[in-house]
This record gives sequence, C-alpha cells and structure tokens, in this order.
Amino acid sequence: MNKHSTFALWFSTARPKTLPLALASILVGAALAHWADAFNGLTTCLALLTTVLLQILSNFANDYGDHLKGSDTAERIGPLRAIQQGAISGEQLKKSLYIVASLAFLSGITLIGYSYQTWQDLLAFIGLGVVAIIAAITYTVGKKPYGYLGLGDISVLIFFGFLAVIGTFYLQAHSVPTIILLPAFGCGLLAVAVLNINNLRDINQDKAAGKNTLIVRIGSKNGRIYHLLLLTLAVLSYLIFAISVLNHWYNFLFLLTLPLLIKHALFVYRHKDPIELRPLLGQMAGLALLTNLLFSLGIVL
Repeated sequence: MNKHSTFALWFSTARPKTLPLALASILVGAALAHWADAFNGLTTCLALLTTVLLQILSNFANDYGDHLKGSDTAERIGPLRAIQQGAISGEQLKKSLYIVASLAFLSGITLIGYSYQTWQDLLAFIGLGVVAIIAAITYTVGKKPYGYLGLGDISVLIFFGFLAVIGTFYLQAHSVPTIILLPAFGCGLLAVAVLNINNLRDINQDKAAGKNTLIVRIGSKNGRIYHLLLLTLAVLSYLIFAISVLNHWYNFLFLLTLPLLIKHALFVYRHKDPIELRPLLGQMAGLALLTNLLFSLGIVL
C-alpha cells in the first residue's frame, strides 16, 4: 500500500466531515472573547488543535468500539469504514487511540499551561481535559459505552457546546458572563443535530446491533421532530443573545442561514427512508459551521 492510500485511509477514519464541529465551537468561543475585549490568538489556536484532536480520538474510538461489538455490518448505510474493509486492523486502530490521546493530552496541557491564571483554574482544566479524553474513548469502547445507552446527544451538547465554547472564552477572559450560555447552548445543539442525522440514518443497523441511541429509543418519527426542535432552539439561542447584547444589523448575519436550515429540516421531517439521509450528514455539519461562522463574524465586526 502506498503512502498516499495509507494517508487517505486514516484521513477517512478521522471523519473529516465531523471536524467542522470542533472548528465551529472554538470560533464561537474566540468571537465571544473578542466581544469581551479579551481575545488571544495563541490560546484560540491551541484550543482548536486540542478540540480537533479530541474529535479525531472520538471518531477513532467510535470505529474501534463498533468493530469490537460488531455494530458495523455490510448493511450499514453510511460510508464503508476502513476497518470494515480490512484496510486497517483493530490492533492498528487501538494503537492510534493511544497516540491521538497522548497528542490531545499534550496539546491540552500546553493550552492550560499558557492560559491559566490561578491554581484552581489549572487543576480544574486538567481535570476537564482528562474527562474529555476518557469521554471521547468510552463513547463506544468498554463494557458499558454510553453511546450505546442513548447518552451521546447530551455528551455532544456538553463537550461541543458548553465545554468548548465556554472553555475557550474563559481561558481568554477568565470570567463567565451568564449571557454566553446562550450561544454555547446554540453551538452545542447544532452539533447534536449532526449526530442526530447520523443516528437517524443508522437506526435500523443500530437497533439490530443493540446500540440504543436516542433515536432507537424514541423512534424515527419522534427523532425527526426532535431534529426540528434542535435547529429551532439553536437559532433562538443565538437570536436572544444578539437581541440582548448586540445592536447592529450585522450582528444578525447568522439569520442568512435560516432558509437553508428550514429547507434541511423539512427534508429530514418529510423523508422517512434512512437511506435518503445519507448525504445530509455533511450538509448538516456544513450548515452548523456556516451558522457559527456568520454568528462569530457578526460579533467580531
């Protein structure tokens, strides 16, 4: 196997379509820090690197855990994964978990060491970093992976919403105004919407494999309604924040994505066949990134 094809295999295993979620959450946190006159470029870059590594770690662990439990079968609707093809072995993927976890830890320690102001901050963020690494791995790995218990949505909300956005903000501003909970909540909800598309698409395979995602628990119809609710609450969170603390027309640039979000939401609601949702994972990730980019741009302007 040549170097190009090897790189392509590992790149696909990192699931690049999900990485905009990491970028989006850090951008929102950094834009909010700019709004608070506390922006620091190096802190933002280190936070982005750490979050991307944690996302890749989670994606590797997801493939490895599903491989061990036999959840990824030939009937899976989503793209065929490298480990399913036999191009990457379980042992290779296991080793990659240790490598990426170590890189994420080193990046996180560098971020905290550069940005902290008090010993309390230092200890708290080291603790959060360790929890984030453990959470990324145990989503599908272990005796009782929480991704198989329907807890993936709340995990994504916490880590891509509250922890990533507020953490990025706090490490620059060293305070947490209550009002920034709104954009953190909105950012997290858009990330959950990406996971929800994945779970709606894979509902039949997950059910057969005993992977009780939230969608398996509540059913496809309720899952499509849930998707509408996620997008609606996300937009409302940004809108309430903008109305409350901002006062220029460009602070509402994120509303330009509203027609696209509505079109996407209606498609999800009307199409019941999981196979029709296959192209929508990348679309939802792109919409989440675009909405957060425009929201961040509106703040920075």
